Amino acid sequence: MRVLVAEDEHRVADAVARGLRREGMAVDVAHDGHSALRKALLNPYDVLVLDRNLPELHGDDVSRAVSGELPHMRVLMLTAYGETVDVVDGLAAGADDYLAKPFAFSELVARVRALGRRATPARPPVLEHGDVALDPGRHEVIRAGRPVELTPKEFAVLEVLLAAPGQVVSAEQLLHRVWDENADPFSNTVRMTVMTLRRKLGPTPFVHTVKGAGYRV
Repeated sequence: MRVLVAEDEHRVADAVARGLRREGMAVDVAHDGHSALRKALLNPYDVLVLDRNLPELHGDDVSRAVSGELPHMRVLMLTAYGETVDVVDGLAAGADDYLAKPFAFSELVARVRALGRRATPARPPVLEHGDVALDPGRHEVIRAGRPVELTPKEFAVLEVLLAAPGQVVSAEQLLHRVWDENADPFSNTVRMTVMTLRRKLGPTPFVHTVKGAGYRV
């Protein structure tokens, strides 16, 4: 899952981003509304975690623009204002969910994952193909009844491939979906991650290379 965190308080933004990355998500950060909207239009985010009171461009305006231009992207408003009227106004501005500060980080993660499952196309809670099952909520992978320990990036690559069973996913698509905006597009990061993922999944081939095109399960 790829997430954009739009929050003007740097300390809060960094804390949220670090926590979501520990959950295996690729996270970019914006500190004002204009930057948030520009990044949202450039990158394929699943979820936008949006502070409502952003400088430069108000969070409500960012939410309206995203809901109008990017209907696949889900918006979670994260704000200090939690009264009923504030929730109603935020949802009316196009937000899919609303979480008031202070919040439990576990709840934030659960809400982000729930919104990710509602992205287009919708994903089931557990992704399964053949003898492999991946549970994003529990961060677990099982193959033929055996748990498989993966790094966050290996887990995220497998999640993207399982979400498109039988379809070819290019290395460029994986780079955009799993890594953040600072990833080097000319590195061999994707190839090396797929290599270690294959090894951990065991000797029976599961992730296949389509020469000159990408990978598929």
